[in-house]
Amino acid sequence: MRRLLALLVIPALALAPAACRPSAKGAVKVVVIGGDPRLADPAQGPLAAPTAVLLQNVAQGLVRFDAVGNIVPGLAERWNVSDDGLSYIFRVAAADWPDGRKVTAQQVARLLKRQLAARSKNPLKDPLGAVEDVVAMTDRVIEIRLIAPRPNLLPLLAQPEFAILRDGRLGTGPFAARPASDGHGVRLTREITSGDEESARREDVLLAGGKADSAVADFIAGKSALVLGGTFADLPLAQRARAPRGSLQFDPASGLFGLVPLKSGGGLDDPELRHLLSQAINRDRLVAAFAVPNLAPRVTLLEPGLDGMPAPVTPAWTGTPLGDRLPALRAQADRMFGAVNKPTIHLALPEGPGAELLLRALVLDWGTLGFKVERAASPDSADFAIVDEVAPSSSAAWFVRRFRCGAAPVCNSDMNELLESARSTPIPAQRYALLAQAAGMIEERQLFIPITAPIRWSLVSRRIQGFAGNRFARHTLTGLEDKPGSGD
Repeated sequence: MRRLLALLVIPALALAPAACRPSAKGAVKVVVIGGDPRLADPAQGPLAAPTAVLLQNVAQGLVRFDAVGNIVPGLAERWNVSDDGLSYIFRVAAADWPDGRKVTAQQVARLLKRQLAARSKNPLKDPLGAVEDVVAMTDRVIEIRLIAPRPNLLPLLAQPEFAILRDGRLGTGPFAARPASDGHGVRLTREITSGDEESARREDVLLAGGKADSAVADFIAGKSALVLGGTFADLPLAQRARAPRGSLQFDPASGLFGLVPLKSGGGLDDPELRHLLSQAINRDRLVAAFAVPNLAPRVTLLEPGLDGMPAPVTPAWTGTPLGDRLPALRAQADRMFGAVNKPTIHLALPEGPGAELLLRALVLDWGTLGFKVERAASPDSADFAIVDEVAPSSSAAWFVRRFRCGAAPVCNSDMNELLESARSTPIPAQRYALLAQAAGMIEERQLFIPITAPIRWSLVSRRIQGFAGNRFARHTLTGLEDKPGSGD
């Protein structure tokens, strides 16, 4: 009997430290790779990752994303869509600005129209080009009028680029913000009450920015509970670190990852050359080197699953193994530039070990054709640049319009006419057909050399229960310690 009791006590003692260890106390520290988080007006230009996280958590839009990327009420408590899809009507919740003034539909409409104005530099202004007007119908009701149906409107409005920020500093939550006591970062607080709770529950988050190497090191040391904003450029830093099993997590991000030509005219501005370079990339080897679960090579501009679009048609050359097609590609390169003294290809890439991995892969792949590949000394001297962007919605229009004249250095002016027709047509099937035609024109001239999907990674500690990857790679800081399904 004593022996039996001893055997029962041993596993109980082994479990005791985990069961009795006090749970983490105090604010949840979140680090976003980049500079310090600060409030910024999206009309002034693109948002840095820490700023985007701050905005979406202290200056919600009419709608916002939950942890898994679903649309949930933000400043608008509910909304309706007209049968023809041309009118979205939002009822603004009764709310106050931090200075105590009432939030009105007139204020919200004015702030939204400012982001869509001609002189706005908001990077998502173009995807909302079908918006005809934003009108305050009453003090609590806003109507967004469209020239053609846009089923992807709500995901765009949930992006931090359309956060409702008054006077450049006042938002309506879900968090309230103040500078951190140590001067580093921002402290976010949120009071949560529900009908069956006698007292409010408080969420407390310390949001900071940091370089990738220090962010990873601090996470390993237990100084932070969550790291956001990782990209392909800094991924190896997280992969090499001795992080707890399961803490490195990836978003199933939708979007673009590949190369775009930067110079119109000159010896390297040749669609035939761009097709040659695309076919020579060993995408399987590169994707394997990134070691991201479920990451797949891509050879088309559009990806599967976009609204109203059929699955992209894979080019015929993919049916020939790379080793079998390389001799013909080398011979073609020799015919175009001669067997020796081919031009050097200069690439504009971000800093980081992941970017070096990509550079080494292209040096090897394009080197087999006789081209020398180097990192450009400056963007002005580059022939190609990396495009690494997450799609803000599931619309094919974003993918195609990214390469219109006025947005891309090398473009096809005929395609712009197709895009304007696609924007204005009220017939969805016709719009999708025009977008597919425009995508075909981009691929015909190889205005984009696709490689794979964008990579977005995070480090997530056991303290964080409410984290989930999503196609938009947007992460709310609400409910970080709540188990999924326990409510917002």
